[in-house]
Amino acid sequence: MLNDLGYSLQLNQKMLQVGEPHPDRDEQFRHISETAKAFMSEGLPVISIDFKNQGAEYTKSGQPGKVAPYGVYDMARNEGFINLGISSDTARFAVNSVRQWWDEMGMARYPGASKLYITADGGGSNGSRNRLWKTELQQLANETGLQFQVSHFPPGTSKWNKIEHQLFSYISKNWRGRPLETLMVIISLVESTTTKKGLKVKCGLDTNEYETGIKVSEEELQRINIVRDDFHGEWNYCISPSEVFA
Repeated sequence: MLNDLGYSLQLNQKMLQVGEPHPDRDEQFRHISETAKAFMSEGLPVISIDFKNQGAEYTKSGQPGKVAPYGVYDMARNEGFINLGISSDTARFAVNSVRQWWDEMGMARYPGASKLYITADGGGSNGSRNRLWKTELQQLANETGLQFQVSHFPPGTSKWNKIEHQLFSYISKNWRGRPLETLMVIISLVESTTTKKGLKVKCGLDTNEYETGIKVSEEELQRINIVRDDFHGEWNYCISPSEVFA
């Protein structure tokens, strides 16, 4: 009856850019596209990352709660990894999600890779101004030996992040209207997500408790082995392994 009346299920989506567009917005998009193509042409990993703001609620008997899905999308292989957290969305959670993807999927997919390209939103736990994001990424570079090339989308343009429409949109459709009674149900729904183009998704449970409000000093910031691009170095930079930071 609702269909006959012209009603349909609706889902909140990022449709409009917030605020005035940055004058270098389009050039940054081209920079990201060209860098991603260059990495993929060499068989190197390119990932799009983000935290799903809406999250998901589960209601186990007597234990209602929320989970925080942080996603990693492999552009070349059309594969996704969801790190399902039960704590706060922090920079440590964001970097640990990249770590879990590398351990669970990336390392096997890209044996011998020496560097990785990350595209991320400009704000939030993986934001361009987030100091803890950079220090944690430095730690991961030291652990893995990987060099991280990072590009952030300009302010208000997160809807163009590949992970939004190539991964999260399909996961949201898959669990919409389904009772999320337990964490295992959520993991099952995430991993059963697929598309006609062959999307595959793996999901892991992150039981770590992430402290909020951690401050990074100027001294710690100066120890990061970072090289910023000439074009918008606040958005585009490279973090390499550093023995000094270890």
